[in-house]
Amino acid sequence: MTKIINSKIKLVFTLVAIALTSTIANAAGEKQKTIIAKANTLPVRVGPKPLPALEPLREAKPPLGWLQFCRERPEECRTERSPARVIPYTAAMFQEIDRINRHVNAEIKPVTDQEQYGVAEYWTYPETGEGDCEDYVLLKRRLLMQLGYPREALLITVVRDKKGDGHAVLTVKTDRGDLALDNQIDDILPWHQTGYRYVKRQSQEDANVWVALDDGFTAPAVTAR
Repeated sequence: MTKIINSKIKLVFTLVAIALTSTIANAAGEKQKTIIAKANTLPVRVGPKPLPALEPLREAKPPLGWLQFCRERPEECRTERSPARVIPYTAAMFQEIDRINRHVNAEIKPVTDQEQYGVAEYWTYPETGEGDCEDYVLLKRRLLMQLGYPREALLITVVRDKKGDGHAVLTVKTDRGDLALDNQIDDILPWHQTGYRYVKRQSQEDANVWVALDDGFTAPAVTAR
């Protein structure tokens, strides 16, 4: 009789365990669905409607730092004209460029060109582990191109920052508007939410041609520092 009772108790516990396991699995499944759903709506700052356009006005002089970079690394600037391209905006795309942006920002120590090279302006890859804004931009651009993103949608851009100083960011052209990758903040923002004044950037068709930008303000030409 005792054996029968014990068997019944074991059966009850087994059934309870199965029920709990099923409940936990269902809950985990629902949680995973929630995570995926949230990922597919990231970032909330970028809505389904196109962002205000950042329009080219006219051809502009390339920054002296870009000309120096091309003299020293001609293979980096030996490109042919090609049609403008944009990147389809998806949650996966945003997460990938966000990962690159945060990785470079975390790995590179900010120093001025004067501190590192003894000159006011010097564009290069931050191979020493240190660099200024243009060096961050060059590295992010190269890493994204290595991942398969088109050069025509990855544009080195000269701005005035919130202090009015010359600065550089990487603008990524998507079918929902331009995003700014910045070394001063980790969050990727739509260009018009950065608080910067946009001055000029590379042409989409030719990386060696630069164009002045219309961001809704009249900004004087500056060099990035």
